[in-house]
Amino acid sequence: MTGGGVGHLWGVGVGPGDPELITRKAARLIAAADVIAYHSGPKGESIARRIADDLVPAGVVEELLRYPVTTGDSAHPLGYYGEIGAFYDACAERLAVHLAAGRDVVVLAEGDPLFYGSYMYLHDRLADRFPSEVVPGVPALAAASAATGTGLARHEDVLTVLPGTLPVPELARRLADTDAAVIMKLGRTFPGVVEALRQAGRLADAWYVERASGTDQLVARVADVDPARVPYMSMVLVPGPDTRADAAGRAAGSAVPLPTVHAPGGRTPDGRDRAVGRAAPTALSDDSVASSDRSAGAEVLVIGLGPGPDHWLTPEASAALGAVDHIVGYAPYVNRVPQRAGLQRHASGNTVEVDRARFALDLARRGERVAVVSGGDAGVFGMAAAVFEAAEDPAYADVPVRVLPGVTAAQAVAARAGAPMGADFAIMSLSDRLKPWQVIADRLRHISRADLVLALYNPRSKARPEQLFAARDILLDERGPETVVVVGRDVGRAEESLQVTSLGAWDPAEVDMKCLVMIGARSTRVTPGGQVWTPRFVED
Repeated sequence: MTGGGVGHLWGVGVGPGDPELITRKAARLIAAADVIAYHSGPKGESIARRIADDLVPAGVVEELLRYPVTTGDSAHPLGYYGEIGAFYDACAERLAVHLAAGRDVVVLAEGDPLFYGSYMYLHDRLADRFPSEVVPGVPALAAASAATGTGLARHEDVLTVLPGTLPVPELARRLADTDAAVIMKLGRTFPGVVEALRQAGRLADAWYVERASGTDQLVARVADVDPARVPYMSMVLVPGPDTRADAAGRAAGSAVPLPTVHAPGGRTPDGRDRAVGRAAPTALSDDSVASSDRSAGAEVLVIGLGPGPDHWLTPEASAALGAVDHIVGYAPYVNRVPQRAGLQRHASGNTVEVDRARFALDLARRGERVAVVSGGDAGVFGMAAAVFEAAEDPAYADVPVRVLPGVTAAQAVAARAGAPMGADFAIMSLSDRLKPWQVIADRLRHISRADLVLALYNPRSKARPEQLFAARDILLDERGPETVVVVGRDVGRAEESLQVTSLGAWDPAEVDMKCLVMIGARSTRVTPGGQVWTPRFVED
């Protein structure tokens, strides 16, 4: 191999379990190694070493890298990750001794070395010190898919690989938002994974594969598996809708009926919602809508989620979200709604508001219970106006629209600051996507001349970095540099910050789309404690 100097580090994937799935390159490197290293749990043998057993040459130096712990419980001062980090440091130094002495080291990794593999942590610590190379292996998910005999993802399906260690609500949300999924790292997490699948409405489609490609391989429906006997080396597969539809079509001997609901972002050739990948609800006939229990609730709810924290979501909005079957909205807002059984989520991008609205109206027209969500208050630069715009189409004349209020970003920043909106105020968006800059500039001048407190939404983006500077200059033409300015960033979240400054000292370069900017009136004041308020009265 190297023939002198420092040794070469190889991260070698040995596949999921069947020794015959080891690549020819991996077999050659194992047979020629000076040192072979492999990981194992605190107890038991190394799976990677067992897979490669027939290829390990007699007399080769072997390094067993035994984990001190495999769960989050640890007595280390820095906890589990502190202990694991120290373990990887120690393992790297053990291998570095061999490499520095000119010995080539092969580190065996089950599956692929860089796909949730232990080898990658050694690579991070050694690759900048010694020649290193990674030899890919067949990942376990490929063997698991082969074991089920079912294609995971077809056409435009999106495949998401998820660790089972995620919290149940987060795992459920991600399962609901993707077409196909693979869930790894099971064992003690399996009951939570089953619950997440149930909440996401994916349990019936989920397959369980244990020790894929091994002699003790097991394939079963997830719903039929005893959680008490699930080992870590197992995974769950959730095929995409194209796979399920194709299978159903073959079983029925006929084509799968396609829905006709229009979705934001267009449709795939087979009629699915391209924006979200999940099959849209099948259209109901007029007779079925008329007789359905849902027909009385066939309205579009437009719901403001508030500016961030869950406790700022109103009880009315929370109850409404718990009663609908579809959530439609911009992806970051849809992600804020907890997943639950039966809930379908339809997320899309940031500039297709009317498309989103039509999609929701189509769902409601077919008797589905649907909510369109916005951050803050849906009626303040949110989705409410877009829904009413789309609803002007006579096709939606019989679809009621109901707007539920939410806490606005302006209210949240004002409350954090004190009471800057205690007198007359105005709210503006600086975005020029739907109106020209000249209109924005004229409105800024008139608001400033009227001496109104001004809350600025969408203040500064990467696409328009200079407009906030221009807005400040326009305001300075009408108001003094001592005018109070409040900048709230991520208010209500862990990263929250609040800056109180003056119009003359304020630097707009520090502002981005996570901020709301509030410009005081001439009478706006700052208390000795730094709180901002505007008197209710106006002096002659």
